[in-house]
Amino acid sequence: MRILVTGGAGFIGSHTVDLLLEKKYTVRILDNLTPPVHIEGRIPEYVPRDAEFILGDVRERAAWERALVGVDAVFHFAAYQDYLPDFAKFFHVNTVGTALMYEIIVEKKLPIQKIVVASSQATYGEGKYECEIDGAQFPPLRPVEQLARRDWEPHCPVCRRAMKPVLTDEARINPHNQYAMSKFTQEMIALNLGQRYNIPSTAMRFSIVQGPRQSFRNAYSGALRIFTTRLLTNATPVCYEDGQQLRDYVSVHDVARANVLVLEDARANYQAFNVGGGHAITVQAYAQLIARQMGKDIAPQIPGQYRFGDTRHIISDISKLRALGWEPQFSFEQIVDEYIAWARVQPDVRDYYEEAERQMKAMGTIRET
Repeated sequence: MRILVTGGAGFIGSHTVDLLLEKKYTVRILDNLTPPVHIEGRIPEYVPRDAEFILGDVRERAAWERALVGVDAVFHFAAYQDYLPDFAKFFHVNTVGTALMYEIIVEKKLPIQKIVVASSQATYGEGKYECEIDGAQFPPLRPVEQLARRDWEPHCPVCRRAMKPVLTDEARINPHNQYAMSKFTQEMIALNLGQRYNIPSTAMRFSIVQGPRQSFRNAYSGALRIFTTRLLTNATPVCYEDGQQLRDYVSVHDVARANVLVLEDARANYQAFNVGGGHAITVQAYAQLIARQMGKDIAPQIPGQYRFGDTRHIISDISKLRALGWEPQFSFEQIVDEYIAWARVQPDVRDYYEEAERQMKAMGTIRET
């Protein structure tokens, strides 16, 4: 069985490629190798030679037509993610690129047996909360006026009381930013057009995926990368808001296993699945854990700044994927230790935070209170 992996030279894609090859699949990669994830045009050394490589962009018909020839299934991981307000690019890459894939498959009557699309936990926005008076709530984006006075917790939309964050299942979507909206439209294309044209398709809503090969230069690549690179240079990690945001981190190895599971299991067809670590931790506690695992006595700084558009708490309910036989195997400590060991030996490791912070402040993404 020949599998196409778009974005296969990237973080999640490359680990999925490794597992597919280990399971004796034939693999083809389509990737455009562009910054900030990659050094322009350079195939990373970790990309296995056993995988065929095609340089191309998912926005280009010719790239898709070449990549889809002789393919039995597709993992579609190529995506654009950033904090930049270049809204059109999110939809050109993530939404239109996905639509173009289905268009070509239908037009050419290609015998694709399965498509697995990478979606995101970001599609939930604030996720699910419980109000002791009004029950389950899905609050909107917190107003800037509220954040400016350091009132961090979402309020019940009905009674305005404080609420308790609870596990968020797959039932309700409420995307708040351009990335999340583009991912949800990507999902709709996959699940709806897939069902309409009898192309078995599955959407994977990844929580915060962490592990080796996570780009140092990608501002969207998560807290583990940011905190580790700060601490490697004995700089202080910075937590936004009050550092008490709850997050759900999952190992890229667990994610790769989930991807291959839904490829091989027809019960996953035409459905979306949360892929998370099964436990929540505050951002401050995560920074402290990383420092402890690195042997650094450096406490995180909490200056009261916030990132415009961030969710307060989000914890994925993974019971639906567990019902297919999947279980996360890596603890927070194991994820952190593996990433630190990998980061220490990378030639391009350095602290990119100050540069990214200046840019995000200039754009109005990081704001003062």
